[in-house]
Amino acid sequence: MGESVTEATLTAWLKEVGDTIEIDDSVLEVATDKVDSDVPSDVAGTLVEKRFNVNDVIQVGDVIAVIESAAIENTVEEVVPLQVTAEQEQEMPPLPQEIIEMVEAPIAPAEPTDLPLPKNQDSTRFYSPLVRNIAAAEGISAEELETIPGNGESNRVTKKDIFAYLEDRDKTAISTNKDVLISAQQASKSPPPPIVSGEDQIIEMSRMGKLISNHMTESKNTSVHVQSYVEADVTDLWDWREKTKGQFQAREGEKLTFTPIFISAIIHALKEFPLLNSSVNGDQIIQKRNINIGMATALGDGNLIVPVIKKADHLNLVGLAKAVNDLSNRARLNQLQPEEVQGGTYTVTNIGNFGSITGTPIINQPQVGIIALGVIRKMPAVIETADGDFVGIRRKMILSHSYDHRIINGAMGGQFVKAVANYLEQWDTSITF
Repeated sequence: MGESVTEATLTAWLKEVGDTIEIDDSVLEVATDKVDSDVPSDVAGTLVEKRFNVNDVIQVGDVIAVIESAAIENTVEEVVPLQVTAEQEQEMPPLPQEIIEMVEAPIAPAEPTDLPLPKNQDSTRFYSPLVRNIAAAEGISAEELETIPGNGESNRVTKKDIFAYLEDRDKTAISTNKDVLISAQQASKSPPPPIVSGEDQIIEMSRMGKLISNHMTESKNTSVHVQSYVEADVTDLWDWREKTKGQFQAREGEKLTFTPIFISAIIHALKEFPLLNSSVNGDQIIQKRNINIGMATALGDGNLIVPVIKKADHLNLVGLAKAVNDLSNRARLNQLQPEEVQGGTYTVTNIGNFGSITGTPIINQPQVGIIALGVIRKMPAVIETADGDFVGIRRKMILSHSYDHRIINGAMGGQFVKAVANYLEQWDTSITF
């Protein structure tokens, strides 16, 4: 499902236990925070076991189902003992003496351990030497060892059990030493539950709504969000598009919206400020070579998805327009593939489509910047000319840039969004189609 995906929700089984499955048959449907997908089988056989139910969350690497393959069933290898002739035995080189001594040496009995044994003689629990060693190294007494729940055979304590116990014990110790601090933090982070009256309607979040909520919360907790705002005069750009959009559609069979024009300006600015085309990994900054533009797209149900234009810097305006229209249409029809919503390096959201003047967008992790494009409005403005200043009607918009202050300072964040505005204000109006 992609390297950024760690889990998926099982939304539907397409096959039942006992069904015959061919290669590439879709067995089930899963949904991630990015896209819904079918899971095909890469073998032919019979579905013999389902290990998850609908709405279960599955981690990457988990086995979802078991398919009994006829090809494996009918493949039986006969075990034939190795035969060595006398002639072959004579040709074999003799074994080194140290190997012979090692093989012939008697096995020494295990030395008795001085690790603590449970004092309770009624205990029937068995502790492996490994568990005893860990207990001794970590200072776990025999009585304490008896209290650890075991998930092994016959409730035996496994290595995983004792490590989990140690982790919980450490957390408890830290919690005990910082009771006052933690209580204060919890009080500040946990708002009081809302008061619900009998007239209120309770609406359960959709699966995608929950994923978006978690993704946005994670982003705010990860990145230090800072915003810069710039106003752009796009009167000349507006007039140019009005004049050329008919020619464009007649020649290319595509509508020329403002979104690919905005993306073109953003690509120019990203080349000028490449640190905005990065991600943060601990103390490392990963500056991306390709510019992959994610474009936030609203769906009919009110949710949001971000398809990605890969290597957008390799496309001209015609290519960007076709990519924007194609991805937007297929996003609304729920026809995007998993790879088409992954790998973005910078995101644009055109909130002006909904009449918004400006906004403060949340960074799409693990990126470090996102730009919101406000609605284009007619505004009275002071126009400077050689003959003096006068007031005229201009078409203007506000660009809002949110960026990660961990690596992007205010100067660069502001210069970047100003560069985008400059490209839009200085648009080449001689372009024809």
